[in-house]
Amino acid sequence: MSGQPPGARSGAGLDPGTGQPGQTALRLVWSTPLYLRSTVALFLSGLGFSAAAPQIASFLVGELHASLTVAGLYYLTNLTAPVAGYLVGARSDRTGSRLGLFRLCAVVGFAGWTAIALAPRLWVPFVVSAVVLGFAGAATSQLFAAIHDQAALRPSPANDGVVAIVRMALTAGWVVGPVAGSFLAAVAGSRVMLFATAVATLAQLVPLGALRDPGVLNAAAAAGKPRSVRPGVRAMLPLLAFTALYICVYAGESVKYAFLPIYMNDRLGFSPALSGAIIGIQPLVELVLMPVAVVVARRTGEVRLMVLAAGFGVGANLCFALTGTAAGLFAGQVLMGGVWGVFATLGIIVAQRLLPRAVATASAIFLSSTALSSALGGLAGGLGAAWIGLPLVFLVPAGFALAAVLGLAVLARAR
Repeated sequence: MSGQPPGARSGAGLDPGTGQPGQTALRLVWSTPLYLRSTVALFLSGLGFSAAAPQIASFLVGELHASLTVAGLYYLTNLTAPVAGYLVGARSDRTGSRLGLFRLCAVVGFAGWTAIALAPRLWVPFVVSAVVLGFAGAATSQLFAAIHDQAALRPSPANDGVVAIVRMALTAGWVVGPVAGSFLAAVAGSRVMLFATAVATLAQLVPLGALRDPGVLNAAAAAGKPRSVRPGVRAMLPLLAFTALYICVYAGESVKYAFLPIYMNDRLGFSPALSGAIIGIQPLVELVLMPVAVVVARRTGEVRLMVLAAGFGVGANLCFALTGTAAGLFAGQVLMGGVWGVFATLGIIVAQRLLPRAVATASAIFLSSTALSSALGGLAGGLGAAWIGLPLVFLVPAGFALAAVLGLAVLARAR
């Protein structure tokens, strides 16, 4: 199984969908309204969510007087996100309304973040996050489903590169967001920062405007094909297996962000500038490697490249656990940038190809799995820190990443 669209490896220099000289991914993004507008929308999405993510615990403690333990439990509300994502994705695959559901999820997200910003009692953010924000997070999966539909209408060797560029915009939002959120919270307060997150979530609607769905499902129905397919459990098994392995890789992020700053500041005595440089090197490496991952994957295969990337995750966590030097931690963060340069780019592509007749469902299941991995990483990291302490706690995510290496190797062989 090559995993490429029909004709994607043939017709040297030609776009199989048009017969014209093949376009680069950048030109496709620039010339296709859906791709260009989705790029802007996903930057706003990443900006909003990442601005709030590091600040929500401080808001709960400082504004609503929660204990540190209760504030930590807030992240367990993310466990409802996969259920919400599946419901939205299944609805999308039945109706073909990718952008309509995207708009609805964005409005729901605005309402949810506004409610949290105005929360008078501690229970409000917990209920809103568990019941409302899971649906808000499904907006991203709907855009990727719409992008897949557009690519199906115009097959091109550059389509994977288009996904990489759009995904880079989301990552860029996550680079800028934490800095902007910290500054706004310091200047104007946590409630203003959370309302700014609500505004950024709603602002995703602006670039999409009145753009309509590509209409792949409508075209299939007109051709006498089934309008939608509700995949059975057996059909979903490869996707679920791949998502479980992705969760194992991503779980290390929760452990790293929880304990690496503490380790650097309290145990190693690094200056704030040095600690910030070590944390900040990963997203920069990730952004550089995302387009490279698409090129390499064409030669090696997506899943085979992910085996190598998961191996980088093992090496990164071993650096955190065993080196105890600035150089070792820099090396670990560079390796971690390699992990996410591959997985952030190719993960959604592989997930959609593992469930090709229900791509919105596949997108939603895959993208919402980060909530499960955060909970898994938080639980395992907390228990590991209590049991073996710092820095050996990073051996826990190294073990998760090693399990992912083995599982992905089996999956690559099967494909």
